[in-house]
Amino acid sequence: MTLKTLRTMKNWRQRDAAHALDVSTDTWGHWERGETEPSVSKAYQIANTFGVSIDDIIFLPEIAV
Repeated sequence: MTLKTLRTMKNWRQRDAAHALDVSTDTWGHWERGETEPSVSKAYQIANTFGVSIDDIIFLPEIAV
């Protein structure tokens, strides 16, 4: 599962996910493409927002927090 998969399962645009996490759309896009990684606190927030475990976020194929 990837961040894009999590986002599209909620039928959200990148802008929606970014708003929910209080980051810029560019930041979310960088995370989604694996260009940068979210901080540990943002990883917890992602897990909470998308209803998955923190392990699901930490061990995403393109993200290693």
